[in-house]
Amino acid sequence: MQNVVYLAILLAFAAPLLASDPFAGTWKLNSVRTKFSSGAPAKSATVLIKEQGAILQVTATGITKKDLPWSTKYTIPLEGGVGSVQERDFDGVIVKVLGEHAREVRYMKDGKTLRTRRMVVSNDGNTMQVTAKGNNPFGEIEGLEF
Repeated sequence: MQNVVYLAILLAFAAPLLASDPFAGTWKLNSVRTKFSSGAPAKSATVLIKEQGAILQVTATGITKKDLPWSTKYTIPLEGGVGSVQERDFDGVIVKVLGEHAREVRYMKDGKTLRTRRMVVSNDGNTMQVTAKGNNPFGEIEGLEF
């Protein structure tokens, strides 16, 4: 009986760790592996994704190739759907879950898609590859690897 109690306690503490979203964490731009379709990659980019219950809080900051600072902040539901934008050039964000390690995010302005990003986290959780269609606020086509 005592072993069952210990097992129940162990599972209670392990469950949140097992349920953790693979996108949650701090991601830094790998400028060596980054490929852009046009122009040079940003000088820096850091994306912080925090799991807060049923949503992900996304905060990103960086410096463009022209030394201009940028920042983004929005929330998206873990299960997909419409998110909420707090800061950026878009006013809407919609996420589609493609699998446990893959998501597609559409960034909208006045009901029209500005850009789409497909994000895939490696099975080991060490890298995130982002493929983008559309232009960032500086008119550059994006494609990032973290």
